[in-house]
Amino acid sequence: MINVGYVGCGFMAQKVHLPNLTAIPDCRVLALAELRQDLGRKVQARFGIERLYADHTSMLADPDLDAIAVSAAFGVQGQIARDALLAGKDVFMEKPMAISLEQADAILEAERASGRRLMVGYMKRYDAGNELVKATLDAWRSSGEQGPLTLARNHGFCGNWTAGLDTPMDTSEEPMPVAPVVGPAWLPAEYLSAYIGYLQQYTHNINLLRWLLDAGDEVTIKAVDLNADGYTGVVVFDMAGVRAVLETGRLSHYRWDEHTQVYFQDGWLHTWAPPLLLRQVPAEVEIYRAGGQQTTTRAIPQDAWSWAYRREMDHFVSSVASGEPFRSPAQDTRTDVRLFEEIYRAWLEQRGIL
Repeated sequence: MINVGYVGCGFMAQKVHLPNLTAIPDCRVLALAELRQDLGRKVQARFGIERLYADHTSMLADPDLDAIAVSAAFGVQGQIARDALLAGKDVFMEKPMAISLEQADAILEAERASGRRLMVGYMKRYDAGNELVKATLDAWRSSGEQGPLTLARNHGFCGNWTAGLDTPMDTSEEPMPVAPVVGPAWLPAEYLSAYIGYLQQYTHNINLLRWLLDAGDEVTIKAVDLNADGYTGVVVFDMAGVRAVLETGRLSHYRWDEHTQVYFQDGWLHTWAPPLLLRQVPAEVEIYRAGGQQTTTRAIPQDAWSWAYRREMDHFVSSVASGEPFRSPAQDTRTDVRLFEEIYRAWLEQRGIL
């Protein structure tokens, strides 16, 4: 039995992570930390959580906790994760791990110093459809059966990400805690909000492309073409020798407009992401094989009906128990933080601002 302490009672905590954690047989959410104590008591009662703390610092002193999960404001959750590591706990935290390389490196130093481990919530790596694409892609690259890999692209114009999720949400009259936000030192303050908006939306997409291509930190930026909003446009990467393209923008859409396609000389792998909070629906998968007998297959992943967020949390709990590596570890996430700094720096240089 893994005893978990959870920090935060916001939207993702109540709608996604606490329901998933409390449903895992080998996991017990033993403690909750929330600055808004009235809200904390309501959430504590609804989920049957034994202990409630007024802040994460007091909760981290609890010797009965094996691991900590964090979903807090972007500006502070990295510091909370760092504190938890230094307190000797394994940690799960929502993306992004950090909003600057300086913050990311401080978290990684805490991980090294403590000997504990941090997993970052890139649930797309745990989607059953994406797992099927990854396995097929690896097989094609190994065998050479579909020729060389020529291009990867991710298109994300978003839409209705909540998909009508009807999980209850407790509220209170208490004011939201003020969370300071410190961006990269080189970034002008007036662009911080736009930078965080772009980072928090598309860190999933870049992370997914890197994982599919086994690129690790071997990623450079070849071109940045963003509109004046710092959000809409195209970025071209070299990911371990493969040209990869990220297409970004906004769209009023009832569903979710995101898909990823990996092209080979003689075929492609195509996956469509479901709305993020649509439960029990993995990504759809299409496998196209060219040649004399051309075929298109709509492959069904296993688990056929599953939710990436639940599979992500299953992985966290089982890895804490077994000591197995996390699929989305902190060190890997540093690359995403680096790339977003480089993208925005290039964009601002193009505009003559830096």
